[in-house]
Amino acid sequence: MLILLDIDGVMLSASSWKPVERLDDGFSSFSPRAVSSLQRIISETGASIVLTTSHKSTYSLPQWRKIFKKRGIDVSIVGKLEDNTTFLTRKEEILNWQLKNKSINDYVILDDDKSLNGLPSNIKEKLVLTSPMLGLTNDDALSAIETLRKSELVYA
Repeated sequence: MLILLDIDGVMLSASSWKPVERLDDGFSSFSPRAVSSLQRIISETGASIVLTTSHKSTYSLPQWRKIFKKRGIDVSIVGKLEDNTTFLTRKEEILNWQLKNKSINDYVILDDDKSLNGLPSNIKEKLVLTSPMLGLTNDDALSAIETLRKSELVYA
C-alpha cells in the first residue's frame, strides 16, 4: 500500500499569519495533528510513502527518511515522483506515475491541490483532498484508511 504524499497543505498548513518553524535539518516542522493523522494511516495499513511534493527533489530518499523520523513519523519512504523538469502540473505528474505503475492499485493520494479533482474517476476515487489551511486531519486519515482498505479488497 502506498500514500502519494504532498507536504505543503497536508503536513504543513498554509497559515500565512504564522512563521514557519524550521528544524535543524533545514526543513519545516510538520503540524502535530498532521503527524498524528499520517502515523495513524501508516499504523493501521502498513502503507509506505511516495513523495509527490514540490520539495521532493530537494533531498535524497535517505534524507527524507531522516526528516520524517525527526518529526515522529515511522515510515518507509519508497520513492518520489520524477523530478519535474518540464513544469508539469501535479495532476499530470500523478497521471504519469499511474501510467508507469499500472499494476499498483492500492494507493491513496493525500494532497491539497484542487486541480486533482480533474483526475479520471478511477484515480480520483483514491484522492483525499485536504484543506490547505488545516492540513491532514483525523477525518482525512479515516478517509485514507478506508480508501486503502477498499483497494486492498478490490484488488486482493
